[in-house]
Amino acid sequence: MSFKLARYADVEPVAVGEGIWRRTLVWGEASMLVETTFEAGTELAVHAHPHEQITYLVSGELELKVGDEVVTLGPGDSVLVPGGVAHGGVARAGSVAIDAFSPPREDFK
Repeated sequence: MSFKLARYADVEPVAVGEGIWRRTLVWGEASMLVETTFEAGTELAVHAHPHEQITYLVSGELELKVGDEVVTLGPGDSVLVPGGVAHGGVARAGSVAIDAFSPPREDFK
């Protein structure tokens, strides 16, 4: 695979639910990088997928339920969600998160 560049200004945000936008930034054969923006009060429905996911919170505050545990992320915090584990949450403030998925999510391309 060759070098791949994504310019932020060229990536259109996609509405994925009320108050949630996703920008699929770049992906390769084994991983994918995505930015997700949440309005304050937005709920992310509990869901699961086979992809390993690492979330890094850039700004805001996210309360996440991962499996049976609830954690609150602030700016600079990160969490790993293993593939197949149910997770969801609430944006307690307007938030921006960067998610890395492995393998890449075909539904996000």
